[in-house]
Amino acid sequence: MHLLRAIDPEFWRDRRVLLTGFSGFKGSWLWLWLEHLGAAVTGLALPPDTRPSPNPSLAGALGLCDRPGAVLGDIRDRALVRELVDRSDPQIVIHMAAQALVRQGYEHPIDTFDVNVTGTLVLLDALRHARSLEAVLVVTSDKVYENDSSGHRFCEDDRLGGVDPYSASKAACELGVASFGRSFFASRDAASRPVGIATARAGNVIGGGDWSADRIIPDLWRARVSGTPVALRYPDATRPWQHVLDPLCGYLAFARALSEGLEVAALNFGPEAGEVLSVRDLAEAFDAAWPGGATPGWAQAAGAHPKEAMALAIDSRKAAALLGWRPSLDQHEAIGWTASWYAEHDRGGEMQAFTLDQIRAYERRIAGREGSLA
Repeated sequence: MHLLRAIDPEFWRDRRVLLTGFSGFKGSWLWLWLEHLGAAVTGLALPPDTRPSPNPSLAGALGLCDRPGAVLGDIRDRALVRELVDRSDPQIVIHMAAQALVRQGYEHPIDTFDVNVTGTLVLLDALRHARSLEAVLVVTSDKVYENDSSGHRFCEDDRLGGVDPYSASKAACELGVASFGRSFFASRDAASRPVGIATARAGNVIGGGDWSADRIIPDLWRARVSGTPVALRYPDATRPWQHVLDPLCGYLAFARALSEGLEVAALNFGPEAGEVLSVRDLAEAFDAAWPGGATPGWAQAAGAHPKEAMALAIDSRKAAALLGWRPSLDQHEAIGWTASWYAEHDRGGEMQAFTLDQIRAYERRIAGREGSLA
């Protein structure tokens, strides 16, 4: 598949898409991109989280909760989810509603499992009755793998695991999706073909508009606002950093391929092999990329911290082979685009327009790259 097919408006125009978790960081970017492509988007999400106060939210800046298709509610609410599925009759579902923070998983482990596992199964159960359904893509995490911090690049067939509650809940979610896929979606009736259902495992995502607690980019932005060095828990830990538009492009490509008959259980989406940045590297690169002046730097966070893997890397060759997907931004470009977004926000820019400009620039990057390969 040529990656330009993933963002072809002829495919997405008027296609009914149900997007859960649209008020989150990645969900907000994806709603705007789907809308830009002409899709008829219906969304379910909790109200935007503005903690730690008084942080803004990307969904709020984009006005997503005021869109006609936006519904605020809990993914575990069976009656609400069933009614929404019946009313919207989705053709493609991208499920992103989740408790997505490692530290919050330690603080609220039962809720984390409940949202990430039960919430997913509530949605899949409602989708068993969807009339026009073509594809379901459930977004999990690169942290689903049993990780010994060796730096091994995990591929899709590696063992699932997870020590902390967040990681384990996402691994458990994978098992639930596989069970429902085989039990209820592999064959529906003689008059319709099977529904494509799979999971997407993306690396650590950065980009403009993330204000979540305990994430490195929002912490760097808050440090700049307060004029104090950012406190890093594990400065030498390495992660598969990538700009938010790279995995989202992968999700669009994956969802389209599933709707057209691709049969694969899961795909990884991460940076190119050899792109390894520690938390310290990222902080210093963000500092260097800030337009017009440095940020206050970083310091080692005091005290004991919840256990986290020191190294994490994933192998995305399968997505390249099946979808033609690979990152369009390297890690330093991703950091530069991210710093530019926050700087524009701090200048009082019109952020929906700026966010759309970055989406269009990304689309041009794909078009230029694929044109050079033609």
